[in-house]
Amino acid sequence: MVIGLTGGIGSGKTTVAKLFHNFNTVAVYIADVEAKKLMNSSDIIRKKLIEAFGEKTYQKHQLNRPFLASIVFNNKEKLHILNSIVHPEVKKHFQKFIENNTNKAYIVYESAILFESNSQHQFDFVISVFVDLEERIRRVLDRDNSTRQEVLSRINSQWKEDKKLLLSNYVINNYALQETESSVKKIHNILTKKAATFS
Repeated sequence: MVIGLTGGIGSGKTTVAKLFHNFNTVAVYIADVEAKKLMNSSDIIRKKLIEAFGEKTYQKHQLNRPFLASIVFNNKEKLHILNSIVHPEVKKHFQKFIENNTNKAYIVYESAILFESNSQHQFDFVISVFVDLEERIRRVLDRDNSTRQEVLSRINSQWKEDKKLLLSNYVINNYALQETESSVKKIHNILTKKAATFS
C-alpha cells in the first residue's frame, strides 16, 4: 500500500513525514531529497540537463543549483522542461524503493507538488498537512531569508489549500506538535489495519 503525503510550503509536511518514519513498519520516501541526489548521481539526468540548459548546469560534476534556479525561476516553460527530465527518473527510483520495502505495512511518498504534478492517482490514499496562510508565511520567513513577497509567490505557484483538502483522504492540522503526533498515530493505526486487508 502506497500513501501520498503532501502540503503547501511551510505546512510542516517534512515534520509529519519524520513522524511516520518513526514507525518501524513504515518506509518513507522524500521525493525532493531523492530528486536532488539523483540530479547529481544520474548520468541520464546529467546528460539531458546539459542538453537542455547548457554546460554551466554542472560544475566539477556537481549540479550548479543557483545557475539552474535562475533559469527556471519565474519561467514555467523551463520549469516544465526540468520536471520532465527529473520526474521520470524519480519515478523509476521510487519503484525500486517500493520493491525494496515489500516487508513494510505501507510506504509514504512525500511530495510538495503531489497534486500539481497530477500524481495523486498513483496512491491508495492521500494525506494533506494543513496550516493557515499566515502561519505558513511566518514559518518560511523564520527558516530562510525570503521576503514575504517571495514566499507568497511560491505559495501562489501551488494549488489552493481547499482544493487539495477536498481531494485528500486524511487531513492533519499541524499547529501543535503533540496534536500532530496524535493525528499521525491515529492515521497510522487506520492505515495499518487497511494494509492488513490490502491485496
